[in-house]
Order: sequence, then C-alpha cells, then structure tokens
Amino acid sequence: MKLPAPFRIANFRAFWISRLSMTLAQYAMLLIIGWQTYNIARDDGMDVAAASGQLALIGLLQFVPLFFLTPFSGLVADRLNRRNVARLTVLLQMASAGVLAWLSYNDAISLTGLFTIAVMLGIARAFAGPALSALAPNLVPKEILPNAIALSSIAWQVGMIVGPAIGGYFYVIAPALPYAIAAGLFAISFLALGFIDHVPRSAILGAQRPIGQMVDGLRYVVRNKMVLGAITLDLFAVFLAGATALFPVYARDILEVGETGLANLAMAPAVGAALTALWFSFFPLKTNVGPKMLSAVAIFGVATVVFGLSKAMPLSLTMLFIVGAADMFSVYIRQSLIQLHTPDDKRGRVSSVSLLTISASNEFGDFFSGTLAWIIGPVLAVVTGGVGAILTVALWSRVFPVLRTTRTFDAPGALDEPDEEHIARKEAS
Repeated sequence: MKLPAPFRIANFRAFWISRLSMTLAQYAMLLIIGWQTYNIARDDGMDVAAASGQLALIGLLQFVPLFFLTPFSGLVADRLNRRNVARLTVLLQMASAGVLAWLSYNDAISLTGLFTIAVMLGIARAFAGPALSALAPNLVPKEILPNAIALSSIAWQVGMIVGPAIGGYFYVIAPALPYAIAAGLFAISFLALGFIDHVPRSAILGAQRPIGQMVDGLRYVVRNKMVLGAITLDLFAVFLAGATALFPVYARDILEVGETGLANLAMAPAVGAALTALWFSFFPLKTNVGPKMLSAVAIFGVATVVFGLSKAMPLSLTMLFIVGAADMFSVYIRQSLIQLHTPDDKRGRVSSVSLLTISASNEFGDFFSGTLAWIIGPVLAVVTGGVGAILTVALWSRVFPVLRTTRTFDAPGALDEPDEEHIARKEAS
C-alpha cells in the first residue's frame, strides 16, 4: 500500500516520529502521576471524595502555567524558530521524567513532588503546543494539510493508546520504570526534531510591539466566528464531560480493576480515536463538516453519560471507545478548520489560543471534574458532565450558526498570505 502523501516528505516524517515519542512519554507519565496521587491520598486515610480532590489539584497545577504562559508562548512560536522552541520543551519534560524515576526508585515519591512536576509539565506544554501546532502546516503543501493533520493525530492517538500501557503495565514491574522509559522517549523526540530542516514561512509580525501582536492574534480568533465557534465548542464540551481525570477512582473503587485495568480504561478512548484518525488519513472528510462536528460532540456526551453509570468493565470500555472516536472526529474537523482559516503569520498565536482552550477543557476540566466528584460523588459528576456536553451542542448550534452551515474546509487565501494583505489586494482589484 502506498504511503499517504505527507509521509513522503522527510520533514514531516521527522515531525511525526517526534510527536509520537513525546506523546507516548507524556501519557505514560500522566497516568502514573494520577494513579500515584490517588493512591497516596487513599493510603493516607482520605475517603474517595477527598482523594478525588487531590486529582483535581493535579489538573489545576498543570492548567495555571498554561493559562498565564500561553499568550506569550504563541508569540514565541511566531517570532522564534518553532523547531528549537519545541526541542527546549522536550528537554524540560525529559528532566521531569528523570526526577520522578529517581524519586520512585528511592521510594521517596510524595504529593509535593508530584504536584511540583505537574507544574513543570504545564510550563513545558504551554510552549510546546503552539510551536508544534504552528510548525506542522509549514512542512506540507496546503492541499494535503488535512491528511497531515489526520496523520499527526494518529501519532497523538497512538501515543494515548500505548503510553498508558507503558505506564500501567510497567508500573506493576517497578514504579520507576514508566518514568525511565518516558525519559528515553523524550530523548528520541528531541533527536527527531533535529532532523527537520529549515522550512520557509511567511514574513511575520514586523515591527508591531509584543503586546499588540498577542492582542492581534486574540482579536483574529474573536472576529472569525468559524474559528471562535470551533474552539469554544471543544472548550465547554470537554470541560464539562472530562471523565479521564477520574479513571483512578473508577479503577480502584468503582470497577475495582487495579493498575492494568486503569491502563485499559485510559487506552480505550485512544483506540477509538486512533482508528478514526487512521480512517481520515486515507479518506479525508470533504462534505457537511460543520454539522458532523456538532453531531460528534453530541455522541461524545451521550457515551460519557453511559460510562458514568456503568458498573461493568466491558460496557465501560465500549463507551470509552465511542468517546474517543467521537472526540477524534470533532478534533479532525476543528483543527482542519482552524488551520485552513488562519493565515501563517498568526498561526502560532491562534494555535496558542486553541491550546489554551484545550488546556482549559482538559487540565482545568480535570480540576472541575475532581472538584465536582468531591462535592457530589464521581458517578454523578461524570453523568452531569456528559449531559452538559449535549446541552453545549444545542446551544452552540444556535449561537454559532456558521457551524451548522459549513459544508467544506475551503478558506481561500488563509494559508498563503496574512489576512490584511489579502483584504488589501482584494480591495485594490
């Protein structure tokens, strides 16, 4: 079988290997950080609700640096070499994995150490996200960008599948082993980024002051209803329906399946997402993209509700598979729309805004889910979140009618030149 077109480009292959290695390492680490946090809290005598509150803190500590640094990190991605920025963030994550490996090996792991590393990971991801998101479209021709986004998503989703397996299965052998493997994977990611040659991109930013540049990127998002609607749909739907933060609670106290069961719970949505991304890499979506994105988010909410109520592992895994597939369906459409409707000179800053909303929906969503579980219990927290995601779809379809009427990904001129130049040329003609 002939490889998809993006894979026939050397720069993209290096980027894909780097992203895969990084994601494997990240999800191996994050699973065990959550598991160790919950177990330390439970072993210290906390009940399920109070221990869920500790998981909420992990999410909050990752979100805070992302929230404060993301506007600046988007600017950095637009001003500096995006490849070098990404390499520096990989080094920070590799160091964090090494510290956790050392602490676990010496049986010195503590909530304080886990919370500190969570902050470090938040800082690294604040700069890595915009740099990598803005770098990818510079590596392939615009006509195959949706295919490249799908393949990039495959790297991400494969990492989400195998990463938790590395975390859960190797943790049974030795608590330090998942972190040590993660450090090695970060090293591979660092080396792969070094194989990306210099890639040309649009002349950007000019003499505008940094604050003005950041505001300009945010203003573009607010004014472009397509981009704003797509970004905020994900923000509120995933924020409300974030069940992943409570996987340790379900693995230990509801489904009672232990570390390996925890790994399976984390892998199930990633398997669904990866298969969906693989499908799109060979058969890109071309029609009715807006309505299909809304439908996918609604299905995501329904599956979350059923998972929250489930007490059987097979049903739980099935629902999580659907959650992942529906989420990937939405991610594929949303990222394609954002990239194709954003000029290159603003892509880093727009990507940083997108990253901030993703972080708000994921990390801050973890804080919200953990806090809600602390107040009303984990099952009711998950069910309530799923219902909230469904209601979000209904509301967004009315507030942003463009999401209902968008049929294709086409956005003429967005990738080729800054929007101001495009408008000026149009007026001149």
